[in-house]
Amino acid sequence: MSTERELPAVAPAVTAELVAALTPRLRKRLDAGVAKLADRPVVRDGDTVRITVDDEGSTLELHAPAGVVADVAAIRCGCLLAPDCLHRAAAASAAPVADMTAPAESTGEAGTGVGAGEAGTAEGAGAAQATRSAEGPAGAKGGATAVEESASPSQLVAAHAVLGAVAAVLDAGTDGSGAVLQAELLRAAHTARLAGLPRAAAAAVSVVTALRAARAADPAFRLTELVTAVAETLFVAHRVPFATGAELAGLRGTLRQPYTPDGSLRLYGLFSEPVLTASGYAGAVTWTADAGGRLYTVSDVAPGGAGRAVGAADRAVRIGDTALTHRELARAGLAVSGATVSPTGRLGAGAGVRAVRASGADWRAEPLDRLWAVPVAEQVGQALGGGRDLLFLEVTPVGAVREAAGDCLLADCGGVPLRLTAAHDHPALPHRDNLRLLAAARGSRLRVIARLAVAPHARAQLLATEHPGHVGSRVDLGLDRLQHADLPAPAPASATAPAAACDTGPEAPLHLLRRRVGQAASGGRRVLAFPGDSAADAHRLRRHGLGTAGDILDELLAAAAERSRDAFGRLLPADTHRFARAWLTAARYTDEVDRVLCAAAWGG
Repeated sequence: MSTERELPAVAPAVTAELVAALTPRLRKRLDAGVAKLADRPVVRDGDTVRITVDDEGSTLELHAPAGVVADVAAIRCGCLLAPDCLHRAAAASAAPVADMTAPAESTGEAGTGVGAGEAGTAEGAGAAQATRSAEGPAGAKGGATAVEESASPSQLVAAHAVLGAVAAVLDAGTDGSGAVLQAELLRAAHTARLAGLPRAAAAAVSVVTALRAARAADPAFRLTELVTAVAETLFVAHRVPFATGAELAGLRGTLRQPYTPDGSLRLYGLFSEPVLTASGYAGAVTWTADAGGRLYTVSDVAPGGAGRAVGAADRAVRIGDTALTHRELARAGLAVSGATVSPTGRLGAGAGVRAVRASGADWRAEPLDRLWAVPVAEQVGQALGGGRDLLFLEVTPVGAVREAAGDCLLADCGGVPLRLTAAHDHPALPHRDNLRLLAAARGSRLRVIARLAVAPHARAQLLATEHPGHVGSRVDLGLDRLQHADLPAPAPASATAPAAACDTGPEAPLHLLRRRVGQAASGGRRVLAFPGDSAADAHRLRRHGLGTAGDILDELLAAAAERSRDAFGRLLPADTHRFARAWLTAARYTDEVDRVLCAAAWGG
């Protein structure tokens, strides 16, 4: 049983406060207490969740209106040691971390909702004002000049707290980052949110979520996601003290996205995808496009699990008075008047918005056909430049290959060898099963919609495809299930795409540095403290023209191994900040090189 999936989400500040209140003796037992709760029965009664915490029948209650425990008093324990017992802190540490930047949708007024696809993030458009006017220095000509805004004292303190907490997590690795270190990071995240740094707060929460998935051996855990979350948190916390103006505004992020009036819209459904986040949110997002090719989304995401992600597609969309479900809208159309739209294209659902059902369009007919007319290299360039990450591709499946993360569909995309992966691994969603079946459609020319995955080779997550056996029909791979009977007979090998589609070609040995980045995030600084024959790796990087990568690897290993001693020869604590800076340099470098190689792999 996965207790985390059954417990309601708990606000970061609640977990931090409960853990901080424990005595040093109880803190040492906290991780064992969290593990023990995983085997205890959980009963949900409306907004209240009850856990029987011992064999004597003592009960722990979590009161979660709207699916979120937002106050320490909402967690009550009936044991003899309450409220100073271990149970309350253990339950909070075992539960999902509530995303306080993405509450359950409020649709009363345009601009009050938070984008479903944006749940768990704080990097949307509409950042805080970048600059402000200020009094010029005494004696300056003109009397007043524009002074670029810098971080406030409270933001400097919050950034330092986040930096120290995530550096401690990186030093310890996943195995050493138990509930106490997680609570320190959640406390820093809460401080950052109060100081007006929602991007840093959201990034810190994502680190805790990834840590818990790793420690629980969650099959959905991906080391790359932990690396990305740690790197994002370190980068934001490191840059805030030095940033000004527009850069600072971007580093701060925003809690909510602004919505602006957009008049009347005529939209055509593209596809619908389930949403299931590790932070306890689930639902569906339906993508639509107007006649000019601009993308819009309609979403229904709220606290919940896999059941809500599967069932949300059959709920009516939350816009106007239309009775269309998400599944129906993906193949129909929508006429909207009084529309309000966020900078990312999410449609608002305020009281003044009206919407009625309209006819849809086939992917190979106007106006949707123009989405596939954009050259692939141009689409990838826009995605890497910060635009939408959806790709509209024409591919020919040529087979499948097993990777460490699961099966991968090989395809030819206009001469580009492409690997298509499942967008989500949860067994309740059909992504993985559909991907395996599509491998049998060798030789079929299909239009697909995928999400770009930044890698040294052409790679994307498959979201929707034309039906391989029924012309004019399409499949939402996260919602619809293909059957063997739906597939055409596979084409002979000679009729498939060129064999080059199965071979991504030689790659620069950047994996030598990337592997060290992943090892440190997983095992902590100590796994790099005894690097072995690291000189050979650095020499190989330089031999392939990656001299900077070799220097970065040398510094990373030196920072991991460095330990000073006091006058009595005793080892002093490691310099976690130096190691964090060296690790961040390596992570950012590999990410940027991957982006360059990704663009080249797609023909950019």
